[in-house]
Amino acid sequence: MTSVAETTPAGHRSAEEIGRTPAGPRRLPPLGVTKTVPLPDVVTRTLPSGLKVLAAHRSSVPMAEIRLRIPFAAPGDTADPAHTARAELLSSTLLTGTPGRDRVAIDDELAAVGAELHVGVDPERLQVAGAGLADGLPAVLAVLAEVLTGATYPDAEIARERERLVERIMVARAQPRTIAREALQRKRFGDHPIALEMPRAADVAAVAADEVRALHAEAVVPGGSSLVLVGDLDPDQVIAQVEQFLGGWTADHPARELSPPPPLPVGDVELVHRPGAVQSQLRLSAPALRREDERYAALQLANLVLGGYFSSRLVENLREDKGYTYHANSGVEFIPGGAVLSVETDTATDVTAPAVLETRYELGRITVVPPTREEVDAARRYAIGSLLISLDSQGGLAATLSALDADGLDVDWLRDRPARLEAVTYEQVAEAALEFFAPTRFTGVVVADAESVGTPLRALGGIA
Repeated sequence: MTSVAETTPAGHRSAEEIGRTPAGPRRLPPLGVTKTVPLPDVVTRTLPSGLKVLAAHRSSVPMAEIRLRIPFAAPGDTADPAHTARAELLSSTLLTGTPGRDRVAIDDELAAVGAELHVGVDPERLQVAGAGLADGLPAVLAVLAEVLTGATYPDAEIARERERLVERIMVARAQPRTIAREALQRKRFGDHPIALEMPRAADVAAVAADEVRALHAEAVVPGGSSLVLVGDLDPDQVIAQVEQFLGGWTADHPARELSPPPPLPVGDVELVHRPGAVQSQLRLSAPALRREDERYAALQLANLVLGGYFSSRLVENLREDKGYTYHANSGVEFIPGGAVLSVETDTATDVTAPAVLETRYELGRITVVPPTREEVDAARRYAIGSLLISLDSQGGLAATLSALDADGLDVDWLRDRPARLEAVTYEQVAEAALEFFAPTRFTGVVVADAESVGTPLRALGGIA
């Protein structure tokens, strides 16, 4: 076979020749420092109704992204299964009818301008997200205004979606990851509303159409809500369009914000019995920092080294070295008024106790054997690179702006993020690891067949 070097014309060097010197391969130059994220200005305005509108021009493609966030907490400070069931059914049927359009007409109206809308709900908020051609944004806003002010929730649509939801929930609740998530939420937050993320099938089956309509009238309100628009648009012009189309969406009370949950309990990891399980789920959790805390950048880098990406210690140990799992990671979850660390892995039943031991070992090791310079620098490059990639699309930017606004942060926090990551010292990462990853700070659950794994797990200590 003829080599590249042999086919290179005289007087020219091949790539292989360019990449080498008499002393060996050329060293790659160091990566440059990314000081800021290239982001557009965000125009912000609060309408008389209390709806906050954020608009940004990004013309990479002739599209526009929409993110409407409505705080949607249950009344009171305890979990309300009826509210969760009604909210889930409301989110599934919000786009199924208005006085002027049925489900098909709504879909056709959006499709005519290359748009689509999706609705989701969780204990904190109801979200309407979508995208469409920028020129068709007025049509999308007209549909959005119509459903916000006049969704009818037809009886037939409620019945159809209720039946579908019941089936979907029954399937989901049989999944190991769902069982583990619910057990962890109960362990962390008790009976606070944030713990109830998925309704029970029986509660959804009991919801009547009138209850969904009543919830819409009470909770789908503009005060305290936010609408983010990003795309090939003029921010001032699009805000004027929002005011034109959504000006009639009003209410005499604001949306209901979720109250902060109580502090995480300190105590043993709970063994949750799942009879006959061939796989175990380990979920650990401890208090963390909010984004606005000056130590958050150091915590983020320490978390990446531990388990925040594929080149982490947890992955190297549990997956690459021991072969206990395909999946191991750690991360920060933001909750009202705070944040929590999460460490998780799924493993075969027969290696559950060894996997718990190695996970605890890595938590302890990162506190007494701090991340090396090489580990921190690799995590720093990953954090900055992944941030730039996530914000490169209109949808990524819109979703991030919506999440930051809910936390009281703006685009300037995002724009300066790389500089803050670059400024973190190795000593600060070591301090964050020591403060936040000590094994004694973590509680959580192990969902497993207790008859098979209970004895070796309890022998490790700290398992109830």
